Order: sequence, then C-alpha cells, then structure tokens
Amino acid sequence: MRKYQFEICANSVESCLAAQEGNADRVELCAGIPEGGTTPSYGEIAIAREVLSNTRLHVIIRPRGGDFLYSDIEIRTMLKDIEIARSLGADGVVFGCLTAKGEIDFATMQVLMEASKGLSVTFHRAFDVCCNPQKALEQLIELGCNRILTSGQQPTAEQGIPLLKELQKQAAGRITLLAGCGVNEKNIARIAAETDINEFHFSARESIKSEMEYKNEAVSMGGTVHINEYEHNVTSVKRVQETIYALQK
Repeated sequence: MRKYQFEICANSVESCLAAQEGNADRVELCAGIPEGGTTPSYGEIAIAREVLSNTRLHVIIRPRGGDFLYSDIEIRTMLKDIEIARSLGADGVVFGCLTAKGEIDFATMQVLMEASKGLSVTFHRAFDVCCNPQKALEQLIELGCNRILTSGQQPTAEQGIPLLKELQKQAAGRITLLAGCGVNEKNIARIAAETDINEFHFSARESIKSEMEYKNEAVSMGGTVHINEYEHNVTSVKRVQETIYALQK
C-alpha cells in the first residue's frame, strides 16, 4: 500500500489537537486564515508544541497578507520568526518569496534557507502565483526546499490536477509536492489517483457558533477583511479522519 502523508492547516491550538486526534502526520500552524495565513504568535507556537506529542509542527513564516514581494524589514522579521519557531521546537517552517516579476526571489530564499538549516522547509502557495512553475520547481530543488504546497496554480487542487500531474512527473522524486487548497473527503482520492501525489494539505474545519449572548453586529473588528465575528472555524476530528479514510480505503 502506498504511504500517504496528511498535513492539516491548523488555525489554532484547538485545531492542532483535532489534527493529532484525527491521526494527521503534521500541522501547518497559521494565524490570519482569511488573509491566506500569517505567522502565529509566540504563545500559539509554544502551546502547540506542548500539546503535539506525535504530530509534527510546521509554522508558517509570513509577516502579512497580500503578495510575496517583501521589503528588507519584512525579511528581517521573517528571519526572527524562523529563529523563534526553531527555539520553540518547531519541526519545520513554511515560507515563500517572489520578485516583482513573479519569479522565485532566489537571493532572499537563500538567506531564509540558511536560517532554516536543520528544519524541514515547505515553499507555500506563493508558488501558485509565480510566472513559470516549471522553472520555479527546479529553483526550489536547487535551494534545497523539502516540499512545495500547491494547488496547481488553480483556485483548488482538484481544478489544478493537470498541472499537479505534470509537476509531479517533472519533480521525479527530487522534491515533494504537497497538494492543497480545497482538498476534502470528497475529492482527495481523485486527486491522488490522477496526479500520483502522496502528500495532502487540508483544513477539515467546521463552523462553531459563538456562545456570546450579547451581540453588537453593527461593529466590525476588521478593516478590509470582513468575517462573521460570532462564529469561528475549528478543525474537526471527524473530518480529518473521514478525509484520511477516503484515501486509505
């Protein structure tokens, strides 16, 4: 039987615990999910490390939402966050940098890779907005990245199956492709069968209603990002297990 790896995009320590109980292999711990994931707090990383006994902990290193063209001060922040993640016992880090022309920012990536020595490194979905994915894949192999999180440059991994299949063939075992975005219990088996990819990234979240009795829904805590502030999304043990089972069966 093929060996698959399952990574949960965890938005909290609570989601980390659900991922572990559901038998995921690792979590990618993120804050700022509505913005596509940003670096979690010191406390979140520390407590996640305390509670994850048999699930690997990877931490996203992304100082803000938006594009992946970073200033010098943002790169300094990323370097400090890598240092913090390492000191707190993270098993891996997740980051990605592009140039203004949409290519891999090779020089910046070299600096971040040097800071990440000894940690597993995933290049995140910045890959999905680069201008030449085939060239980018070769550069990330050269840089020494362990894996690439990608939806095949489409809104979901299921839609990205054609490019995922092509990239998996091009990679030829030199780097791991981690298929993510929209992966769930209904489509994971199809994605695996058609791409030959064996690592999958998904959130398996469900909405939990707020227990607040008093609500002032006229006031929003967000600026440009608007969410329902009287519910929050948490990874479900049941959905993790069902998604894994959908492939393993």
